[in-house]
Amino acid sequence: MLSSCVRLVPATVQLVQSGICITSRSFMDLKALLSSLNDFASLSFAESWDNVGLLVEPSPPHTVNILFLTNDLTEEVMEEALQKKADLILSYHPPIFRPLKQITWKSWKERLVIRALENRVGIYSPHTAYDAAPQGVNNWLAKGLGACTSSPIHPSKAPNYPTEGTHRIEFSVNHTQDLEKVMSVVKGIGDVSVTSFSARIDNEEQTRISLNCTQKALMQVVAFLSQNRQLYQKTEILSLEKPLLLQTGMGRLCTLDESVSLATMIERIKRHLKLSHLRLALGVGRTLESEIKVVALCAGSGSSVLQGIEADLYLTGEMSHHDVLHATSQGINVILCEHSNTERGFLSDLQDMLRVHLENKVDIILSETDRDPLCVV
Repeated sequence: MLSSCVRLVPATVQLVQSGICITSRSFMDLKALLSSLNDFASLSFAESWDNVGLLVEPSPPHTVNILFLTNDLTEEVMEEALQKKADLILSYHPPIFRPLKQITWKSWKERLVIRALENRVGIYSPHTAYDAAPQGVNNWLAKGLGACTSSPIHPSKAPNYPTEGTHRIEFSVNHTQDLEKVMSVVKGIGDVSVTSFSARIDNEEQTRISLNCTQKALMQVVAFLSQNRQLYQKTEILSLEKPLLLQTGMGRLCTLDESVSLATMIERIKRHLKLSHLRLALGVGRTLESEIKVVALCAGSGSSVLQGIEADLYLTGEMSHHDVLHATSQGINVILCEHSNTERGFLSDLQDMLRVHLENKVDIILSETDRDPLCVV
């Protein structure tokens, strides 16, 4: 006589029939998971120079049971991910940044791609999208300062509002034959959206043309109009400003609820980042007892984001020697913690947030071998 039973264990249902055990656990289709990750923090937040999103994709269909989080994807970390049966690696830093010209066994980055594809593991990188996100890396870094209010140093703009394009050009056309010619030309220009409407101008019925377009397309439209002045009149060119997104953007300017000494702030940062040492450059005229009220911070490499910002302290992973000299000459203290030390601790928070966001549909694990390549000896 056959016997059957159902036994529930965490994240696993085991069906035992006739001595055969079938294991089933939660998973997500790769495309559905990528959509959810984009809902968590849109890739549109990323800087234009960055390389974000799905970098390596196994042949479809691909399901994800285990999502593996790391700050940097090195060969050592890849080995760990494979041992832990990861289906998708979320590497905060993109392991592919500059284009690869070949995929061979010669360089470590090419080997990462080969090993990922051979083992059907996807690689995804959010990088600066997570820097800018309201619940992202810089927000996490600010938590180590103590009670404060913060805002992005360089706020992000809504990506597609009010519409695609950077400029709007409007002009009027009098005659039907002219309208057909104009519409035929402008619709043939890429990156242009066209609308038209009737308007009465100077007691004359005319058609008003409105084009939303990119800077490049604008130049093509203007070139056409300048060569066909008899076709149009009453031209206006507007720059389309996209609204700023609240609490979204690069870096953070933080104002403490209560001032503390630089020495106290150093200990807070060490505790938050779990570091025994960091690098400090005192601003001219400052000491360890100087008060800190305003902190400008940027995870990773902060020179370009922090440049020219008024604050008592700059906090980042790394800055160039000359940028440090310039800051300290202005009386600004500078704390450098090494690049990824200002980012890696965020992954623990990210793990918790993604578990909720993804409704525990995948297992999310943190790398144990990922670490900053630099240390103080």
